[in-house]
Amino acid sequence: MADEYLTLTLDTGNGGGDVKIKLRPDLAPGHVARIKELVGEGFYDGVTFHRVIEDFMAQGGCPDGTGMGGSDKPDLQAEFSAEPHVRGVCSMARASYPHSANSQFFIVFDDATFLDKQYTVWGQVVEGMEHVDALPKGEPPRHPGKIVKATISEG
Repeated sequence: MADEYLTLTLDTGNGGGDVKIKLRPDLAPGHVARIKELVGEGFYDGVTFHRVIEDFMAQGGCPDGTGMGGSDKPDLQAEFSAEPHVRGVCSMARASYPHSANSQFFIVFDDATFLDKQYTVWGQVVEGMEHVDALPKGEPPRHPGKIVKATISEG
């Protein structure tokens, strides 16, 4: 299975649908490996999108839904690139320290190029962006959307 053809599928359930994300190991091999590892362990299953800001981004990947948690794995070294943060780009969330990404990620709704070269881009939505657009908004949303099941497949 060649990494450049791997797709992460997020089942958003409840009338939502599948969001298909092309993984980009060419940009961030360490981050893609972490995503694959966490998906394989079922880490993202049932996790909410705890921070969804209109016209900006939807953030998820925190196991306790507060935005303060992560996996029990060590934080990742940044893999910043010149890839622009435009609609559908998936990037890792982090604290103020550049090498603090762990499990949280975000998907941008619109042009957010002010984030370029400061956050690690690891994927691009190729199908189902309308389901990301439909996520309940808020910090946190009153009734947050969630990842029912995350899977990785070829193509």
